[in-house]
Amino acid sequence: MGSRLFLVRHGETVWNKETRLQGRADIALSDKGIKQAEALSKRLAGHNFAAFYSSNLSRARETAAIIARPHRKPVQEIPDLQELNFGHWEGLTIEEIRRKYRRESEAWWSNPLETRIPGGETLAEMTERSVRAVKNIVEQYPDEQVLVVVHGGVIRSIVATVLGIDLNQYWRLRQDNASLTIIDFYQWDKAILMLYNDCSHLAPGQVPPV
Repeated sequence: MGSRLFLVRHGETVWNKETRLQGRADIALSDKGIKQAEALSKRLAGHNFAAFYSSNLSRARETAAIIARPHRKPVQEIPDLQELNFGHWEGLTIEEIRRKYRRESEAWWSNPLETRIPGGETLAEMTERSVRAVKNIVEQYPDEQVLVVVHGGVIRSIVATVLGIDLNQYWRLRQDNASLTIIDFYQWDKAILMLYNDCSHLAPGQVPPV
């Protein structure tokens, strides 16, 4: 059977709606984000999960707690699953970043793996810590289902790593709020992407536009 990993991006926050980079800023779910998490919770209520994990940022913790509620199991927090540390860019929109940090942003978009965000970290550093954490989870549950609520950048880095995609192109992998991604791990180096960025549980008006 192997380990089946359910990766969930947290529900929407006000900063998501305003397209502001959050990173490690601890922004709570908006009312819409709570409703999104509740919709996914209903979808997954009939599944049997061995464990629930999340990053220790409130938007992920809150989403995980809502999903785990019907299963009556605790959510274990892992700080290494935090979003990329965007440093001085946190709270800014992409347009504001391009205007205030033109040279740095151009370097980051072309080579995020090795470019350090001012006051933050490189994509390689985030990938190393997040993949290590997920690998530990997969090894603990070799024949069970586990649900992990994290962040868009973390999911992209994990999917890109297990599929052998160039991480400098990871931003091409779309990740919507409260979306579901499923990976089957028969071995760590033999992973199959079963589902990606699925939002079919969201009601009309909550499904992101294409």
